[in-house]
Amino acid sequence: MAQFWLAFGFGLVTASVLAIAAVGLSLQFGITNYINFAYGDFMALGAYFTYALNSEFLHLNVWIALVGGSLCMGLLAVLINHFLLSPFARRFNKTFYVLIVTFGLSLIILNAIYSIWGANVRAYNMKIEQVLHIGPFLLTRNQLIVMAISVVMMLLVHLMLKTTRLGKSMRAMSDNTTLAMTSGIDTRRITTITWFLSGTLAGLAGSVLGITEGNLTPASGELFLFVIFAAVIVGGVGSIYGAMAGAVLIGLATEISAAFINASYKLDVAFVILILTLLFRPNGLFARPGRA
Repeated sequence: MAQFWLAFGFGLVTASVLAIAAVGLSLQFGITNYINFAYGDFMALGAYFTYALNSEFLHLNVWIALVGGSLCMGLLAVLINHFLLSPFARRFNKTFYVLIVTFGLSLIILNAIYSIWGANVRAYNMKIEQVLHIGPFLLTRNQLIVMAISVVMMLLVHLMLKTTRLGKSMRAMSDNTTLAMTSGIDTRRITTITWFLSGTLAGLAGSVLGITEGNLTPASGELFLFVIFAAVIVGGVGSIYGAMAGAVLIGLATEISAAFINASYKLDVAFVILILTLLFRPNGLFARPGRA
């Protein structure tokens, strides 16, 4: 039983990272209606931006560097959308062409990371943390901070969507872009802001993933991308709250299963959950109308 609770605690940490990433991907999909297959590389690049601020240039505290690295990734995401993805989306009606572009973008970003930082495993400049015994859980202070960051970000996203004009405009665009445009909503401005938020969350997710795992590799974001897709699809594509719920489910399931089976198979557990969801609830647990 003790092993179960230890795995449950690790699952909460994984779910925290996964929730940040899944919400960022869902925000972007809800506005653009296409999946960004370079999202995992956005995470990796944001993590390396944080690494540069923490260990190479300014030597900032990792939590301050995390803010800077995430914002840099948000700004870069806006530029990528403005100069690359948006022109393709306007020119071609079929989202298939944009998906191909995001695949190419993924390769470009991955090779850029290899060219700048190399293939060696890197780590943030942080103090070695002692493990804290909190009830049945064994967690480090950094893991607790990551969980707190995730909870705060989820609350901020909820408040933005429910109480601000920006959030209401985003929900209107997600439901019907044409109707939102005829209602006077500046859809280009909302799209730009959404890309900034999505890129920032991707950079934040990649950075906290590097903190929790203790190392960085150029391919870390791509390896995590499948788990993000599983969380988004299980929760319901296009549903922000579904992405949060899917992240908790997938995060707990993968880590708890690793306590009882070979840990190398824990990603297969996420795949099994994804397959079962597609078989019995193909629109996801919290799917939005029109987002099948």
